[in-house]
Amino acid sequence: MLALRLTRAARLAVQLRRLLVAVASAGTGFLLLCALGHALTHPDSPGSSALRLAWCAAPLAATVYLAVAVARTDPGTRPRAGLSAIGLGPGRLMAVSATTTALSAALGSVAALFGFLYVRGDLTGTPVDGAVTEALALGQRLPAPAVVTLLTLVPAAASAAVALNLRPRDPRPAAASGPRRYGRFGAYGWGAARETFGTYGRYGARLASASASASASAQLADSRAAESPVPAAAEPAGSRAAGAARAGAGGTPSGGGTLLTQASDAHPPAATDGPLPTPDAAPDPTPRPHTATLPWGIAVLTAGLAVETYAGDTATPGTTPSAAVLLGWSLTVLGLALAGPGLTHLCGRLLQAVRPGALRLLAGRVLMEESHRIGRPLGVVCAVACAAYAATTLYDTDGPDFGPLSTLGALVVAGCTVATLLTAAVEAKHARTDTTGALLRLGAPPATLRAAAALRAGALLALFAPLTVIVAQLASLPLAR
Repeated sequence: MLALRLTRAARLAVQLRRLLVAVASAGTGFLLLCALGHALTHPDSPGSSALRLAWCAAPLAATVYLAVAVARTDPGTRPRAGLSAIGLGPGRLMAVSATTTALSAALGSVAALFGFLYVRGDLTGTPVDGAVTEALALGQRLPAPAVVTLLTLVPAAASAAVALNLRPRDPRPAAASGPRRYGRFGAYGWGAARETFGTYGRYGARLASASASASASAQLADSRAAESPVPAAAEPAGSRAAGAARAGAGGTPSGGGTLLTQASDAHPPAATDGPLPTPDAAPDPTPRPHTATLPWGIAVLTAGLAVETYAGDTATPGTTPSAAVLLGWSLTVLGLALAGPGLTHLCGRLLQAVRPGALRLLAGRVLMEESHRIGRPLGVVCAVACAAYAATTLYDTDGPDFGPLSTLGALVVAGCTVATLLTAAVEAKHARTDTTGALLRLGAPPATLRAAAALRAGALLALFAPLTVIVAQLASLPLAR
């Protein structure tokens, strides 16, 4: 009931995004039912029917991907302060999101069933003539268990993916304090704080320990001198100079705030602003850039192109693309999706290269910050564009005809990927609302923010457009033989 109330009370933009999920679910469900109808019409060719069912995995994955993106941007199920007190903690909100997604996908599955029955003529009594008649199983009774199984596949997969993606995550435990263990150059263990290359040899990097020890010794000596009964006027000048020298040698430790006084001062040392730095103190954890998957993405992309080349060499002209082609395209999509965040982060770094101004610096920093949000959907869009170009090359040669079912599958996949990218862009815009408001309060003109957004879009287009063309050409070469 709570999921239904949140669905009814949502804003228009949220309802439109849920409607997109329902439409994608309807298209995918119709394709699954057509695969079932083809299996009933051609019982002597189970391999062809199984291949058609396998090709339905692409629109199914695109629909689930869109459902997860829509659930992430749903403001009604976003955790807020105070909701746990009334029983709406992160786990309950995750269950509400999964239920809402299942309802949207189930609505699309019901629409797919009615559409399939209408095309078969079960509702009107007259079937629709066309190229899809061989996939409708005309004059045969549809098995109810198979229909229910195929129609519940999309809602179940979408709700499970949403629940897995939005599950409550416990914060990572802090690193236990202990002796520093160096992990550079193959030594044992990892240190308490990760250091970049060259930190060990940087000038003054290893003097923190000596400086802290000298500061502590000087502070202890000054405290004893201040508590001694010898008056300051009776103290010789040499002692005052020694105290000043000790204070100058100790200095103010970086990051501490301890101010050491001279030995001739009658007052005790001032309280410190913070603890003295120690070699075991680890810096505050900061989010690392999402560039670790870039090498893996390149490796998976190369493997996908190699599989497509092998499939193109062994394919028979005039037949439906084999499962090896589907596997190659799947690996290509996965590789570009893994490499997308790293490429977006690299694009932001390139924008800030060579003496950047305020506009380039702002655009580059935003791209680096949002690389994990928009990088993966952008990589998937590029992969779908490459697959569309390769499929066009395949069907333009001696391949099979591009029928209405293939057109429907292509529209579902392309529409879901583009809608996911736009949804991720909306999520990124909402995530930086506080930053944008702070810039406007500081006096930044709105034209500058719009120019930074245009610069980000142009930089991404300049990087991903040539990459898409190159990968598309490489993917289509084996299929054009």
